Amino acid sequence: MIKVDFNRPITVGNEFEYMRQAVENAHISGDGPFTKKCHAFLERELGVPKALLTTSCTHALEMSALLLDIQPGDEVIIPDFTFVSTVNAFVLRGAKPVFLDVRPDTLNLDESKLEAAITPRTKAVVPVHYAGVGCEMDKILAVAYQHNIAVIEDNAHGLFGKYRGKYLGTFGSLASQSFHETKNFSCGEGGALLINDPALAERAEIIREKGTNRSRFFRGQVDKYTWVDIGSSYLPSDILAAFLYAQFEQREKIQTHRKQVWEMYAVGLKDWAAAHDVRLPYVPEDCEQAYHMFYMLLPDLELRQKLIMYLRERGIYSVFHYLPLHLSDMGRGFGGREGDCPVTERISDQLIRLPFHNALTSNDQEMVIEAIREFRFS
Repeated sequence: MIKVDFNRPITVGNEFEYMRQAVENAHISGDGPFTKKCHAFLERELGVPKALLTTSCTHALEMSALLLDIQPGDEVIIPDFTFVSTVNAFVLRGAKPVFLDVRPDTLNLDESKLEAAITPRTKAVVPVHYAGVGCEMDKILAVAYQHNIAVIEDNAHGLFGKYRGKYLGTFGSLASQSFHETKNFSCGEGGALLINDPALAERAEIIREKGTNRSRFFRGQVDKYTWVDIGSSYLPSDILAAFLYAQFEQREKIQTHRKQVWEMYAVGLKDWAAAHDVRLPYVPEDCEQAYHMFYMLLPDLELRQKLIMYLRERGIYSVFHYLPLHLSDMGRGFGGREGDCPVTERISDQLIRLPFHNALTSNDQEMVIEAIREFRFS
């Protein structure tokens, strides 16, 4: 039987050699030589003042909540169509999530609804760049500035994507990245916090180092380190950083391949989609996407599920994506009701993600495209 995985992690360069070097360096805990190389790479390539590797994108978001001093009763505006980490990071601090519907074209937070959702208790808004396509950051930033609320970008999908010529993750005061095994650049589990407001950099180091000023000690700025703030252990092993740095070195190779994968799906499925009322991803002209995923929106839930099973019977693994947060058990506890976010409720039933990873071959894709073209709607 044909077998095309939805995702398959692979090595693309010096991953094993660098992991060996990390062990030989006798520093496999956090903030070793390879961690520092990753920090420098992100800071240089993105032009951000400070980048810090974390154990996950989830933890980068949790650090953001700590840095902004989110308190019980604060409100944080979050797109309804996102992963639970986006909301959990703030709920853990006692915040009330305010779920905003998404745009029907990009599936990003609907910026036209943002201002109406702001109250005197609103502390932050967290735009998520879905599928690595940028949100309308100009409008979001303008509204946030007018109401003096922070912007935290959840850029788990969008490393090296751009909005109006500027890298995603460089707009808000803070941004999170993911290096989970399903992402373009991976170390299995990992993330990063991008700090665009230099005033937050020193405290971010302290929070990341269990609430101590250990980083200042190692720079010779203090003669001893101690507990100075709240925090936790958010440092990944330098072995993971070694694996990740090897992937960073292959940035052009990885992104070129993923662009080819995305474009092959787009071209190969364009006519079929138009003939069957299936919608393919939309990328606005002022966005340069990160080529993170390829999805389709089927006419309804029944057809979506039927296509997933049809492909699986042929050894092709496709999956759906997020369920509406406001209709989850937790979301209903915060007042979520059916009909609150109609776009999210609709597209959650329609969306299917196709196999997309760094090992996917053109032959794999030809099999996927051919199988989809042979799918019968009735």
